[in-house]
Amino acid sequence: MQLLRGETGSMLYVKRQTGHVHRSLRHPFGRPTVLREAEALRALAALEVHVPTLTYCGARSQDGQWQAILVTEALEGYLNLDAWYHQPHDPATRAAMLRELARTLARMHRGHWQHGCLYPKHIFVRSTENSAAVDVALLDLEKARRRLLPRLASRRDLAQLDRHRSPMPDTDWRDLLCHYQRALAAPSPP
Repeated sequence: MQLLRGETGSMLYVKRQTGHVHRSLRHPFGRPTVLREAEALRALAALEVHVPTLTYCGARSQDGQWQAILVTEALEGYLNLDAWYHQPHDPATRAAMLRELARTLARMHRGHWQHGCLYPKHIFVRSTENSAAVDVALLDLEKARRRLLPRLASRRDLAQLDRHRSPMPDTDWRDLLCHYQRALAAPSPP
């Protein structure tokens, strides 16, 4: 991963890969994982899940080996969930973060998408000192995939997050699951 500054002054992340492919029934000989990630970025953005803005994606086969590049805008002002938990937050901000994370995951799963690598380092949170408003974004979607049913999408993601949620206290985890169940059961917004 490389960090650059774009023409507009925004920070850009550049992911270059050689030989990184994903094989499936649809692509038995392999498809560059950045193409899969770009597809997930577009789909999740359409579901109103906050993800980095895709600036460019391309792939080519050179001498029988895939080369690919993915460029996204940096999530400025965000901290990953681990770092966010290592800072002090008032109870209202913490509760707002758990609700927003639950809504974000529910939107993704109701859209039949599974993150596939849902670790705290892939969940980014932005909050301000004087406001309980919290934004949650997801990144590193190269293992994201469509699932037939939302429960199949959520099962692995939540189990994976539970195993790796070390900075999140048990009470917050229970609150997150409670908010998640409510968000998952709520009618979809128009």
